[in-house]
Amino acid sequence: MRTGHQPSGHGLGSSSPTPRVTSETPLGRATAKVLAYVALTKPRVIELLLVATIPAMLLASRGTVDIVLILSTLFGGWMGAASANSLNCVVDADIDKVMKRTARRPLAREAVPTSHAFVFGMTLGVGSFAWLWWRANLLAGALVLLTIAFYVLVYTMVLKRRTWQNVVWGGAAGCMPVMVGWAAVTGSLSWQPIVLFLVIFFWTPPHTWALAMRYKEDYEAAGVPMLPVIATEEQVTKQIVMYSWAMVITSLLLVPAAGLVYLVVALLSGAWFLILAHQLYRGVRGGATVKPLRLFLQSNNYLSVLFVGLAVDSVLGLQTVTDLFG
Repeated sequence: MRTGHQPSGHGLGSSSPTPRVTSETPLGRATAKVLAYVALTKPRVIELLLVATIPAMLLASRGTVDIVLILSTLFGGWMGAASANSLNCVVDADIDKVMKRTARRPLAREAVPTSHAFVFGMTLGVGSFAWLWWRANLLAGALVLLTIAFYVLVYTMVLKRRTWQNVVWGGAAGCMPVMVGWAAVTGSLSWQPIVLFLVIFFWTPPHTWALAMRYKEDYEAAGVPMLPVIATEEQVTKQIVMYSWAMVITSLLLVPAAGLVYLVVALLSGAWFLILAHQLYRGVRGGATVKPLRLFLQSNNYLSVLFVGLAVDSVLGLQTVTDLFG
């Protein structure tokens, strides 16, 4: 006669319980530590590296694609950007603890010792320089070192906490991937990467100020004088419109070296972004409830569309606008 006794789980065909991986287990602690170091590099910020570097390299070698060089440059550039971001976290650990948007960063919650983060960032920087010198050329490696030094020493340590123009001039560090990509292909610099540099340079303030409008209280509490902290919303959005126009006009300066694909993409995406910027400005002036975060998010889409258009144009290698109408 059978009873209600349940199988003990030790017989054939039974399965033992799968151990749970939590932060209390060795594997869980190791995983959390690795993720903390990854977070130091700000992976989402590095997306700009991919968006900017590849089209610049394709434009430099118009009509040809060197996959090995592109991947090598991206890896070296990733290490450089990861180094700059990690060292930025070291310097900004105190204000990251104050701001809600950054309170979960590794150093703000003390998931990584500050000294370890510093060594991690410095190691990535040296590795980036050595890698690009080896796989590309000395100029590409030197430009990465210059970018890291400027971002950490000039922007993070000097400009960020002292002037509302912090993102205007500090944003130059984010423009450097196009210079590195061009240098990796040609071993020199030219007017084309300078134009691309300026496109990102003028794109950075509208992109950052739209975010700062949303998190104004955070920056104010941390003592960071972002423009939305010290100026009215109307003044901020007026500046956004001015920089947006400068960005779109600058993007058109590249047309002589590109083809019709880039021309069409630059015109349409530029017009679309200007409409968004003017809508934000008119909304503020009219006293309406605005959503500046929408412009922040769409600014990423604008830059992606513009640079993908340039990449496609360069790979196709069709006649340039100068050749067609020159």
